[in-house]
Amino acid sequence: MKIAVVGATGMVGQIMLKVLEERNFPVTELIPVASEKSIGKKITFKGNEFEIVSMQDALDRKPEIAMFSAGGTTSLEFAPKFAAVGTTVIDNSSAWRMEVDKKLIVPEINANVLTKEDKIIANPNCSTIQLVMVLHPLNQKYDVKRVIVSTYQSVTGTGKNAVDQLNAEVVGNKEVAKVYPYEIFKNALPQCDVFDEDDYTKEEIKLMTEPKKILGDDTFNITATAVRVPVQGGHSESVNIEFENNFDLEEVKALLAETPGVIVLDDVKNNIYPMPLYSEGKDEVFVGRIRRDVSQPKTLNLWIVADNLRKGAATNAVQIAEYLYQNKLV
Repeated sequence: MKIAVVGATGMVGQIMLKVLEERNFPVTELIPVASEKSIGKKITFKGNEFEIVSMQDALDRKPEIAMFSAGGTTSLEFAPKFAAVGTTVIDNSSAWRMEVDKKLIVPEINANVLTKEDKIIANPNCSTIQLVMVLHPLNQKYDVKRVIVSTYQSVTGTGKNAVDQLNAEVVGNKEVAKVYPYEIFKNALPQCDVFDEDDYTKEEIKLMTEPKKILGDDTFNITATAVRVPVQGGHSESVNIEFENNFDLEEVKALLAETPGVIVLDDVKNNIYPMPLYSEGKDEVFVGRIRRDVSQPKTLNLWIVADNLRKGAATNAVQIAEYLYQNKLV
């Protein structure tokens, strides 16, 4: 399997390489791609050095799979070119997610819809992935009516420059180039991405639209508020879910505990609940603070945490690649 990683020097690209190695994906030839300034530099993968090449060089090699994490503009320009030479593209940007003819995939939920004809496959938004991993089994069992989600998102979701801004501010360096409109240290910014015309941010709109496509269900309502916090380990979400049907709380916990890729951490007597500090570097989605909403019937509160660079991005993309390989779709 010839595998291209486009954006190999970025935060998600580096984790993609790490996850490919950890999960022992059968890479026979690695093709790392990055911006012009990185061409010719070397990266290490499974103990071997590989030279970073240009996009055209990668195209010429016709890899079986190209994993993109280089932004929407790059994906819009080059994903169709890779698809045209027979490569299956797994794209981490938002460029293709809501296109009607493109699949939006979380393997544990809907990988079964993939076919050999799907040459551009969209990887969902990081916050969406951890949300639907929990919503999916609950929706199947109790029929979701409405979801209210508030996020507490890591600076790693914005990229390396945002991490640099936070770390500089921690040590009192106010001269650092700002990625955010305000300081992030000792602060919380109710703005993830840019504002749309209706005063929701693009991140909030992704959270309000992508879950319906992944779950194949547009019968429930969902609203979101996305907040950036001075954290590096992962994204957290406070989620309120109203169901059409009533539920038993212990049954909910048991159902989530049995869900592949989900770990329940819910022992408040011993202060056990999910935290970004605990999720960092892990592939699972963690859920806790599971409790009935006492203000209205058939409604549940819970807290979801995951490493946004791994299950929220790189690991999910590698899992898609694994499904394609295992089912002979590439």
